[in-house]
Amino acid sequence: MQASHAGNLGVSNVKEDSASKRPGKVRATLYLPPDLLDEARNATVFLAGYPLRLTLTRLVEQALRVEIERLKQAHNRGDDFPPRSEELKGGRPIAA
Repeated sequence: MQASHAGNLGVSNVKEDSASKRPGKVRATLYLPPDLLDEARNATVFLAGYPLRLTLTRLVEQALRVEIERLKQAHNRGDDFPPRSEELKGGRPIAA
């Protein structure tokens, strides 16, 4: 994954391919521990062929969906989280 120094926290719109019927996607830049990214890349390469045809994007998307659902169940009675009123702020999280 490439680092981005954009002022929008590394999220940019990626135009939908007109030949494709897939929903549009956005690019997100984030930082991961090197060993986690390496393991994810290894799994993706190993499972890239038939029948899974796994991609790193698909692996991350599925993992995020599972974790968000778990967080909803654990912290919001299974309901969707309310829409945010502002964009995420960069930097270290504030200690609770």
